[in-house]
Amino acid sequence: MNNESTAISAKVDGSSGETNWNPRVNRWTARTRAPLDILALLTIWLSCVPISTMLHFSSYRIWWVTARLALSVVYAIDIGVRAILSQRPLRYVMDHPLSALVVLLPPLRLLFSIRLLRTMFRKGNLVEFLAVAVLVVLNFAVLVVVFEHAAPGATITSVPIALWWTACTVSTVGYGDYTPVTAGGRIVAVLIMGVGLTSVAVITAQIASSFMDQAAARRLVADGNAAEVPNAPEVSEGPALASDATDEQARHHRVIERLQVIEELLRTEDRT
Repeated sequence: MNNESTAISAKVDGSSGETNWNPRVNRWTARTRAPLDILALLTIWLSCVPISTMLHFSSYRIWWVTARLALSVVYAIDIGVRAILSQRPLRYVMDHPLSALVVLLPPLRLLFSIRLLRTMFRKGNLVEFLAVAVLVVLNFAVLVVVFEHAAPGATITSVPIALWWTACTVSTVGYGDYTPVTAGGRIVAVLIMGVGLTSVAVITAQIASSFMDQAAARRLVADGNAAEVPNAPEVSEGPALASDATDEQARHHRVIERLQVIEELLRTEDRT
């Protein structure tokens, strides 16, 4: 059953099933996984914008289309190299349909980047989380300009204005001086709000966890000093339930006290 679930997740992920192929494919996948994940996050604004919307930018039309084609070429090179290294190109492409479809639909590459997003929520990865959050928010700022630039009554018509509006939105301040008027812009606004709320929650949790770890370390130091002082008064910790670590520490303290009593008795006998 575990093998079946692993195989299913490999087909969805497009990368976990590489262990079924030769080591050269595994090495190439391991080397390119993180760069491709970062590239996908950096180009959300490019891959998620419809071609029809790109064509509305008459002055930047060629650059948009060229960049979009270049992104597809990068993904095509990746799946092509992996297929060649597998020594069974057709079979490899058939076993990785999503990776092949990414060449035509680059937004699907974001599904493979979920593993990078999962590592962001591990304890101690606050810097990595903030870095990815900033990348996502900057992409959303560009997307808002794309959707809003030609809309009647739109106020978010340039990147500087979009960055100011994004900062107000992601911080949950919301001055209201700029607001999206298109459906696409409003959807992006909701996503930015989600990123902002998640960022506040993660930062608050990290700070609270840091304070708790510092308090626990101070308690351990205080308990150790109290055990070294003879006849030190016991410190009541209140009605809180003792954990396994606290019970082990209490037993350790009792053993030390007994050894001190035995040592004192031996010294007394030596004197007599």
